[in-house]
Amino acid sequence: MSFSAEAASEVPTLPEVHSGIPKYLFEKATRAKNAVFDGRSKHLKERQRLPVVPLGIEREDFYNALEELKEKLDAEHVEVNDKPLRDGWYMEHPNTHDMMTILDEEEFVASAVVYPSTTEEVQEIVKWANKFLIPIFPISMGRNLGYGGAAPRVRGSVTVDLGKRMNKILNINPEDYTCLVEPGVSFYALYDELEKKGLRDYMWIDTPDLGGGSIIGNTVDRGVGYTPYGDHWACHSGLEVVLPTGEVIRTAMGALPGNNTWQVFPYGFGPYCDGIFSQSNFGIVTKMGMTLMPNPGGYESFMYTFPNEQDLAPLIDIIRPLRIASMLENVAQLRHVTQSLAVSGLPRSKFFSGTGPIPEDIVHAEASKSYVGDHTWAYYGMSYGPAHIRAHKLALIDAEFHKIPGCRKIDPSKLPEDEYFWSRDRIAAGIPDIHELRWVNWAPNGSHIAFSPVSPIRGTDATQLFELGKKIHGKYDIDFFPAFCVGLREMHLIVEIVFDRDDPAEKKRALDCLREMVDEAADKGYGEYRTHLVLMDQVAGTYSWNDGALAKFNERLKDALDPNGILAPGRCGIWGKRYRGFGWEMGREREDGGSEGRGVGPRVE
Repeated sequence: MSFSAEAASEVPTLPEVHSGIPKYLFEKATRAKNAVFDGRSKHLKERQRLPVVPLGIEREDFYNALEELKEKLDAEHVEVNDKPLRDGWYMEHPNTHDMMTILDEEEFVASAVVYPSTTEEVQEIVKWANKFLIPIFPISMGRNLGYGGAAPRVRGSVTVDLGKRMNKILNINPEDYTCLVEPGVSFYALYDELEKKGLRDYMWIDTPDLGGGSIIGNTVDRGVGYTPYGDHWACHSGLEVVLPTGEVIRTAMGALPGNNTWQVFPYGFGPYCDGIFSQSNFGIVTKMGMTLMPNPGGYESFMYTFPNEQDLAPLIDIIRPLRIASMLENVAQLRHVTQSLAVSGLPRSKFFSGTGPIPEDIVHAEASKSYVGDHTWAYYGMSYGPAHIRAHKLALIDAEFHKIPGCRKIDPSKLPEDEYFWSRDRIAAGIPDIHELRWVNWAPNGSHIAFSPVSPIRGTDATQLFELGKKIHGKYDIDFFPAFCVGLREMHLIVEIVFDRDDPAEKKRALDCLREMVDEAADKGYGEYRTHLVLMDQVAGTYSWNDGALAKFNERLKDALDPNGILAPGRCGIWGKRYRGFGWEMGREREDGGSEGRGVGPRVE
């Protein structure tokens, strides 16, 4: 497919394609796709490629091993990655590499992709990988954009794409408000199914900013959404897991034959082991239960703006008691005006053509032309329940927020249909959207990578992190896009660095900026909750209390569960014994721009 044909192809839809868009979002997705390709200048390297064979494997042995795998799963379900690397876009993303790569595109790249259809076939793949000592990297749908996408950490790994053929919604229980899903079920697909069954009036899903990701993939990576059920890992109940040696376990009540409580009681009996399968490489999750939110009987979005950067500390201190008391009920967002400008979807060049960060006076001048008006901070929230209950809560919130001089409550009736407020409204009501990635159009060939530290909900902490990020962004001449996502007793600062993936110098600045922020934040006591593949070793290294006791514990678990280290080596900074000591770790001190080590050790007997 040519570049122009790729841009012109129709957006895939549900239910025809498991990874497709719901039909209610088709036109919006088509506009989003057109905007992506309008800003694209990166040319495809139109050439055949030799598969990147993982270190430690001879090419002929690798091909012979693939032939054996084809016999187990049928040849049509094993694809060699020997084609040009097409980046696609959000709804038609690659499963062979990171479409938003921060390194050279041939670094984090798969050698082949395999498509299992059952848990038993996943077992076969794991046993095959152990036999030939070939690293495998499982993905659910590969839409972990900003954190590495579908790319494997070890170059030349075989990607196990669980989503393409394992995409069933196995159960929706309207009495218990639960569901059981496979890895290829997206938030879009579950929402679509609730609509189809007439259950949307009774129960909601919780969705992240974009609904195309896998429910399992997002949850095991501890992603968040924006209703009161926004902590997805806290809302899961029950896992089926293929271990790295091929055994299958079901956790919690799932271990009891004939149980009827797997999705309603997450603990079972004995040690609670589910946690070791989140943000790890200790197993492949093939089924997961999830709780659904009862329809609260009404909802009402609200938005406040605040004029000054210095308002951040007092505002966060107002938010904290309201959030802990659940007066502010959902995982809300406090976003900076630069991101408000970028989410218009227009490129930076429409506002400013100079070098360095876009000047603040231009940002405020452009913001003043918008329907929301000029501001520095914008708070998006949602109140739930019947109208008289909402009115009481909203009056208390209004009084507290107006303690900040210059606070303005935005009247939604004056906002056009395409204003970003309405995207936040839909998401906080459990309706998946596709609006969010508009800010990636800020740069040509727009890509992003995230800085994601966690802190208490305190004004002093918010100010310290904000000033840290602003200072380091200024040092590297990068526009600063901060947003605070406020949980019950903690908040995530999410800073998206937007860059041109076709500009090596720009990519290097983005990565250097991010690495410096990670280290400086850690020095001040703030750790990342989630990170990109390229930073996993660095971030894991910041959790170094007691001479790295946690890392050593994770290594012991890895070696016990995965003695040959075949499953997603390096994920979250966890390396098996065969990889340790061979220079695979990536950090600020590594200047070669590569992701590989010097080799691997022998089979562990």
